[in-house]
Amino acid sequence: MNSKKRTTGIAENVKRALVPKLRFPEFRGAQGWAVEPMGDVYLFKGNNSLSRDKLNYVSGTVKNIHYGDIHIKFSTHFNITKEIVPFINNTELGAVRDENFCIEGDIIFADASEDMKDIGKCIEIVHLNGELVVSGLHTILARQTCNRIANGFGGHLFKSAWVRSQIQKEAQGAKVLGISANRLRSLRLPLPDAKAEQQKIAQCLSSLDEVIAEQARKVGAIKSHKKWLMQQLFPRNGDTTPHLRFPEYQGEGEWKILPLSALADKIMVGIASAATHAYRESGVPMLRNQNIKEGKIDDSSILFIDPNYEETHKSKRLRAGDVITVRTGYPGLSAVVTKIYENAQCFTSLITRPKTKVLDSDYLCIFINSPIGKRFMLGAEAGGAQKNVNAGTLETLEVNLPQIEEQRKIAACLTRLDTLIAAETQKIKTLKRHKHGLMQQLFPQAEELCHE
Repeated sequence: MNSKKRTTGIAENVKRALVPKLRFPEFRGAQGWAVEPMGDVYLFKGNNSLSRDKLNYVSGTVKNIHYGDIHIKFSTHFNITKEIVPFINNTELGAVRDENFCIEGDIIFADASEDMKDIGKCIEIVHLNGELVVSGLHTILARQTCNRIANGFGGHLFKSAWVRSQIQKEAQGAKVLGISANRLRSLRLPLPDAKAEQQKIAQCLSSLDEVIAEQARKVGAIKSHKKWLMQQLFPRNGDTTPHLRFPEYQGEGEWKILPLSALADKIMVGIASAATHAYRESGVPMLRNQNIKEGKIDDSSILFIDPNYEETHKSKRLRAGDVITVRTGYPGLSAVVTKIYENAQCFTSLITRPKTKVLDSDYLCIFINSPIGKRFMLGAEAGGAQKNVNAGTLETLEVNLPQIEEQRKIAACLTRLDTLIAAETQKIKTLKRHKHGLMQQLFPQAEELCHE
């Protein structure tokens, strides 16, 4: 069966209307939304298969949208004046056809993903500023057949729950998932008849996107300030005092530099073979790499291990104030053990037990996560594809050491910033949840199909 017959059949079988749960007052008496096959609303244009080495960020006449940038960089509403887009090398312009230049209103899908939640991720071209842009490697370029959809609405439409679920059902593949233009044609798109309603929805959701983006910029600014502050609060290479010091310590003289082995009662590796003894229901908490964040423990995915097996490793039980340092994957990432995890265990990470009279646990954690500590860890990595830092390496870490009270002052200052970053980041999550809930109300769901 050819695609035209296929989409026509769908259109004949789906003469239905949809009414979303939430509608702007001026449209509450309007007719229900239509359900239309994507193949009747969009046609598909060509792309190219140019790899990254055929592109550059310096100069050119034609810009290229690569599927990787759709996945990780570009905004849902693609405004070329706000994005950094690579040029096609002049030697490769033969791969470009004039009829395939993007226009505003086009939707560009990434046709491949290793993750089901990102398969078919897309952007809507809302502003090109007169520049020449084409759809590149592993993308699908969809263009409206008859100016049916208001500018800005399409980007939200293809992110709505029902349309996303359809895209995921159409995906094929095992390790790498793929979607094709032919499969996209069969999607059923819920569309309000009035462009004014589409525009109202787009404006509402886009304004919320801008609030989220502004909050993300705020978090980014605080993180940048923390990074700058850490560079100032610790001595730089060869220095014995930092550039910035709290007033009460400015006359306290030079800092010491001592190996961590001289400042710790114990540096050891956590349990190395507990994975087969782990289960989720109960037992002794087991902290893994994914539980170690910068400065704190994330308890959202704690596993538990068999108490009888754990008893044979009781010498490695954690104490409050221990510093856990990830040794594989992301070596150097550290967190301080709180009282909640007293007597818990950790899986393969390094455990440092500071001498509390000379080394503050929070300060050590911050120091390991500081630019100095990270440079040390990166320089000390050993291993092939799986990078790791061992206990012997960590013992040689040279710690810049002020007096204990100054350590605590530095730790308290940076911890307050971490608390602020966490609170502001939580606002982003709250806003995103609000947007998700709003989209579920503003866009009809499959179960809301009703006969006209």
